[in-house]
Amino acid sequence: MVVIGIAGGSGSGKTTVVKKIIKSLPPNSVAILSQDSYYKDNSHIPMEDRRKINFDHPDAIEFELLAKHIEMLRQKEIVQEPTYSYITCERQPESIEVQPRKVLIVEGILILSQKILRDLFDIKVFVSADDDDRLSRVIQRDIVERGRTVEEVLQRYDKIVKPMHLEFIAPSMRYADIIMPQGGKNKVAIDVLTHFIHRKLD
Repeated sequence: MVVIGIAGGSGSGKTTVVKKIIKSLPPNSVAILSQDSYYKDNSHIPMEDRRKINFDHPDAIEFELLAKHIEMLRQKEIVQEPTYSYITCERQPESIEVQPRKVLIVEGILILSQKILRDLFDIKVFVSADDDDRLSRVIQRDIVERGRTVEEVLQRYDKIVKPMHLEFIAPSMRYADIIMPQGGKNKVAIDVLTHFIHRKLD
């Protein structure tokens, strides 16, 4: 199994990169784990306090469980990936069955900041994008997918997203084997990465 970690700031284009990699590989050869599925359960906290949680801080994520699931997939074991609701800010009772495949992609903003995960990756990728492009994508995503207003998104960006990006996410770029500017628009970088994956598989 080839394990690929794809990190980058919120709205950097990680999802687009993942989709293009999957498209270039044989059908049913890729499994995906998302860091966002591993947010700690906050059902014991009042709803008003849940909305104040800093979800861009490493303490919000159960990295140990994510690392355990990567190890299980490497051992050809099926895992149950948690599901998380951004509306209620709590882990859901349902889970997603993930089968071991030839390629495992782990995607998330903070995954390269954690040594416990870096040590499990065969290839470490950091997707980079200009701040204004990232903010534009974050606004669109959070309004549509997370039920936030433009004002809420901008306040969160200034108070949480930008400071956490500078403190934790951007510094993790130094651990990357491949830095991919312009995200999913960088055809050359995606071609280089997919070629490397094909070589590993061969």
